[in-house]
Amino acid sequence: MLVLAVDTATPAVTAGLVDLSSTPTLLASRVTVDPRAHAEVLTPSILECLHEVGRTPTDLDAIVVGVGPGPFTGLRVGMATAAAFGDALGIPVYGVCSLDAIAVEVGAAAQDRELLVVTDARRREIYWARYRSGERIAGPGVCKPADLEFESARLIAGSAQHVDYFDLRVEPVESPSPLGLVGAVADLVRSGAAPEPLVPLYLRRPDAVETAARVARPT
Repeated sequence: MLVLAVDTATPAVTAGLVDLSSTPTLLASRVTVDPRAHAEVLTPSILECLHEVGRTPTDLDAIVVGVGPGPFTGLRVGMATAAAFGDALGIPVYGVCSLDAIAVEVGAAAQDRELLVVTDARRREIYWARYRSGERIAGPGVCKPADLEFESARLIAGSAQHVDYFDLRVEPVESPSPLGLVGAVADLVRSGAAPEPLVPLYLRRPDAVETAARVARPT
């Protein structure tokens, strides 16, 4: 079973192919860290991955896409691209919380210790979620680092420029990987279960504001 995984919820534009026939196996991946290049980089990255392993889009059996939380503009690029591929090919598209994908990648390194995952929300804020034994127990949410009570977390993973705000052991997983994305929904994909509708986790209103709305704001 050939699965395409994509994520644009962080500054990393991620695309990869995972063989889900047995143990998830990464066949090809492309990761470009550029928060301004999601639209330009994603589709070429997908096609490069397919070319690398001698496959075409028609060989895909399913697609997994990170649904955030993430900034409005970047996040919708990945979701729209995944939905377009799925519609054109007639294959299911599964949405995954991008923070969950990072937690899956940390995996056994967390053991029974509580894990905090954080990513860049801009505006000097972070997106966050907490995990225990691989299950999300709080979040996702968005706040300033100083306002986050990390409770009994002992490990942290995610944005390299934000993990140091917390006095926790750092696991070196900075963004969702293809294996993490697919691993989060592997059982659903294998079973052929119908995916839930794709719903983006923006967690707040977009940065862009229409001119009329700006004018209407009180000064």
